[in-house]
Amino acid sequence: MTGETGHAPLTWLYVPGDRPDVVQKALASGADAVIVDLEDAVAADRREYARAATAELLASRAPGPTPPVHVRIAGESDIPSLAGLPGLAGLRLPKVTRASDIHRVAATAPDTPLYALLECALAIENAHAIAAAHPAVRGVALGEADLRADLGVRGDAGLDWPRSRVVVAARAAGLPAPVQSVFPDVRDLEGLAASCAHGRSLGFFGRSAIHPRQLPVIERAYLPTAREVESAAEIVEAAAKDAGALALADGRFVDAAIVAAAHRTLFLAGRATTRA
Repeated sequence: MTGETGHAPLTWLYVPGDRPDVVQKALASGADAVIVDLEDAVAADRREYARAATAELLASRAPGPTPPVHVRIAGESDIPSLAGLPGLAGLRLPKVTRASDIHRVAATAPDTPLYALLECALAIENAHAIAAAHPAVRGVALGEADLRADLGVRGDAGLDWPRSRVVVAARAAGLPAPVQSVFPDVRDLEGLAASCAHGRSLGFFGRSAIHPRQLPVIERAYLPTAREVESAAEIVEAAAKDAGALALADGRFVDAAIVAAAHRTLFLAGRATTRA
């Protein structure tokens, strides 16, 4: 498996591609990654301008800056203007439905990391085939607004099976845990926190945001709590004294998988300290 979470971005901030001033603010927002959106956030008659402005930005950035800039394309016609530019960290592909969609894009954008967005029932059925379609695929995620409409789902619980499906598909393909889809109400921070906690319990890691005020809420939800860090430290300390399976004083059974999870928790705790 290649998809460890320790070094993966935790917060992904979407920003409209036709607003270069807002893009610059997003780059200074503290988000781990910025996604310049050429699709839903941009009116159809502004997409040509958005693509040109985004290409200008990516051409001016050296490879490997912080934060990395990804682009959600509106269509494959965007790719020739963006692929190969030094500041492009990845392309996010909307409405991917099958593995052949990935192969077609990979052929036109060689050496470009690709992230597939699954937004309909067919995409969920093909989730693993999409995740494993090509070495260029670095991640998969849900587009929950479109998926909700396609499935006719009214309550949030109706999306839990597709959510779990994409988590399993990503991990089975050796990809990082998926990032949660955006929470659309930028004022409901309590709702966002509860939704992130639920997403974390399902196996997601991190979340896309549509406003900078959502970023600290996402971080708090996905970084380990003090109790989780304390428990992980106890497990690692005990494992260092006995390499085999063991039981802690409080009755918890510890094996290699639990020790590995504890190490990941401590790594993330160190990341939290660094970011503070």
